[in-house]
Amino acid sequence: METSREDVGILIRSAFLRKGGQQKFSLFALVVISIIFLIVETTESKPLNYLRSFIGDTIYRGSVVVSYPSKGLKFFTSSIGKHINIYDENAKLKKENIHLRNQNYDPSFLIFENAQLRKLIEEQVSSPVNLVSARVMLDKQSPYLNSFIINSGNNKDIKNGMAVLHGKNFIGRIVDVNYFSSRVLLITDLNSKIPVIIEPNGHHAILSGTGKMEPILEFLPSNHTVQSGNKVYTSGKEGIFSPGLPIGKVKIYGEKIFVSLLSDISQITFVNISLGNKSK
Repeated sequence: METSREDVGILIRSAFLRKGGQQKFSLFALVVISIIFLIVETTESKPLNYLRSFIGDTIYRGSVVVSYPSKGLKFFTSSIGKHINIYDENAKLKKENIHLRNQNYDPSFLIFENAQLRKLIEEQVSSPVNLVSARVMLDKQSPYLNSFIINSGNNKDIKNGMAVLHGKNFIGRIVDVNYFSSRVLLITDLNSKIPVIIEPNGHHAILSGTGKMEPILEFLPSNHTVQSGNKVYTSGKEGIFSPGLPIGKVKIYGEKIFVSLLSDISQITFVNISLGNKSK
């Protein structure tokens, strides 16, 4: 069923009748303004074109101006984000730089280590016995145990009982051998007993470890003439070690006779192991 024009008119009139006075005026004003905009939009004339252009420019320019705060806020937040990212990246680069610096080796240590190895080679060349060099891997120091773990073993023909030297000085003997490592019992260990000879009178004695840096001389003859400063060597007695390996100098404290070692055992990095005479 189609709606007649009279029905539409009735509906409009009823709408106006139900509204208050102020609401009626507002609705009427809106209708009038809408009709005016329609007329202005459809009518072609220079003044109206100028007016439309002015209104359009005003709206567009206003939109741009209104958008400035939001754009500024976005730019500000973006700048802060970039600044934070740059700060974080700079902190990471500093950490990487410190890490790279720590990885750089000091050439002075390599030069020092090279000098020590050259000295070992010269000692091996000048020695009348076969020597093999090894590096100290582990240093066990306690009141009851004084020993080294070195990085050579059966792979270098090392055997139990062989003499261990620091330079030309006797410091201990091999007591445990693995394929790639060995344990050195130092002459300062409580279990160390080494036959020695003291110059100048050739007195024989046993050098016993005390757990400290100065072992003690025992079993000297009752009529000995040992004095402070006398040099102590391995005696070669019972064929345990080669004779004449220097150990230290005599120090007398009261009735006890100690030996001050020629090598500071706490400062040893490389050692030589005597494999026997070169002619063998």
